[in-house]
Amino acid sequence: MTAVPPLGPEQRARAWAELAEQSFEVLVVGGGVTGAGVALDAATRGLRTALVEARDFASGTSSRSSKLFHGGLRYLEQFDFGLVREALHERDLSVNRIAPHLVKPVPFLYPLTRRGWERPYVTAGLALYDGLARLGALSEPMPAQKHLTRTGARRMFPALKPDAFVGAVRYYDAQADDARHTLTVARTAAAYGATVLNSAEVVSFLHAGGRVVGVRVRDVETGAEVDVRSEVVVNATGVWTDDIQTLIGGRGRFHVRASKGVHIVVPRDRINGEAGLILRTEKSVLFVIPWGSHWIVGTTDTDWELDKAHPAASRADIDYILEHVNEVLSVPLTHDDITGVYAGLRPLLSGESESTSQLSREHAVARPMPGVIAVAGGKYTTYRPMAADAVDAVADDVTRRVPPSVTENIPLVGAEGYAAMVNSLDGLSDRWGIPRFRAEHLLNRFGSLTPEVLALAADRPELLEPVPGAEEYLMVEMVWGVEHEGALHLDDLLARRTRISIETAHRGVESAEPVARAVAPSLGWDADRVTAEVQGYAARVEAERLSQAAPDDQEADAARIAAPDTRAVLVGRTPS
Repeated sequence: MTAVPPLGPEQRARAWAELAEQSFEVLVVGGGVTGAGVALDAATRGLRTALVEARDFASGTSSRSSKLFHGGLRYLEQFDFGLVREALHERDLSVNRIAPHLVKPVPFLYPLTRRGWERPYVTAGLALYDGLARLGALSEPMPAQKHLTRTGARRMFPALKPDAFVGAVRYYDAQADDARHTLTVARTAAAYGATVLNSAEVVSFLHAGGRVVGVRVRDVETGAEVDVRSEVVVNATGVWTDDIQTLIGGRGRFHVRASKGVHIVVPRDRINGEAGLILRTEKSVLFVIPWGSHWIVGTTDTDWELDKAHPAASRADIDYILEHVNEVLSVPLTHDDITGVYAGLRPLLSGESESTSQLSREHAVARPMPGVIAVAGGKYTTYRPMAADAVDAVADDVTRRVPPSVTENIPLVGAEGYAAMVNSLDGLSDRWGIPRFRAEHLLNRFGSLTPEVLALAADRPELLEPVPGAEEYLMVEMVWGVEHEGALHLDDLLARRTRISIETAHRGVESAEPVARAVAPSLGWDADRVTAEVQGYAARVEAERLSQAAPDDQEADAARIAAPDTRAVLVGRTPS
């Protein structure tokens, strides 16, 4: 791989020129993890590739997951061994080869609530889970399951009620910051030659001779439009799949419905534990996941037919999570303990016959008309095989031979040299005069690109100061976000390049103005634009707080969409 090109203002201008001047073999619509994965897969097969995203990279489902890279333990009960095996293989690839700087092992406890049959039942399931993970493992596998008595489980997780369980089993999975991971996949695609753009909305499709031959793209920031020619267009828009199919015209091969999942974030000191928890509920599975200095608790699973861009968590959603997690905690959580809340939409496949009704747990690739490939469904962990399947299908629509996928052997940017840099952590800390914990924090976000991030502070030492109101992050990360990672707005920085919007009690409002002023020179913002960005972000936070106090989905949605939208996207909006 050549040097990693920055996704900044200059690159953005070049990318728009490339869209107008070049003809592509593959144009991907959608900048979530699946779309970014398709762009990477296509680019590394030597195809001329472009990726356009109407909002921001990972602004939909791919920034609002449970942050887990896992096999899907619950799918074993449904005998979906193939899906679990595939996901565990992808977990192994990411932890050991593709993204070791981003995807990390994490222990979980599976509390046992019944004596007798439950322990051997769970033991058998986890033995199969561990066994599937060991098939073809790249290196030393994660630790096998470990059985714990009630006393042993409480030693590892003192917050558990003594009468809520009779013992536990510890097992391992993995986790990642989903938004950062998705962005890194997109940047890796750009490093292999893909033209990558956010705030670039497809507003119509170009047709010739009964096939799609390209798209018309609107710059969401300026309103300018350009026609882009491509031999094939890949629809990787998740919950917007049907909206894009309607825009194309014709009948889709499958339909996608949205299921809302809500998570809450609480400070680490509110739950005394050294591992995650996986809990059964009557509707789904509830995770308690360690997340740096916080815990993530979720998720819900309810149908959502309202605004897709800004799904809203209601008080009913939050109450559901609190009710179920408090069943096992000796010191219950309250609304006052909650630092952040986020809601995401999982794209579930639904077919038109009984034979396709099981698609929701799998992914599907279809060719609804010549020149168009649609890919949807699946789970975050299996984004890479989803992308490979989509590009395999592209072969029927491009004029030259498409070689096999190679992404299994393509490390994401920041992965190469990461292990050596971990061994040199003290030197990195000394070189830049930052505490070791800060150097480690940067390494686990940027990998071997960390020295390049810090180099931005060579002439601006003030950038090595913590972000006001969010001291886990440094100001240099904000400038890097706009100069190298395509951030165009405050919420790009506070909600996705970092997680300040869910990790601070003020949800980023106290950080907004100093961050806006720090990045203003890079983005060409004047004082009025800085004020507008700060006020717009504050309005977003206020709308989210109001929605989270609303009793149901309808009122929560009305409160959330009342805030001005940072990006004036036209297609697929729910009428207000």
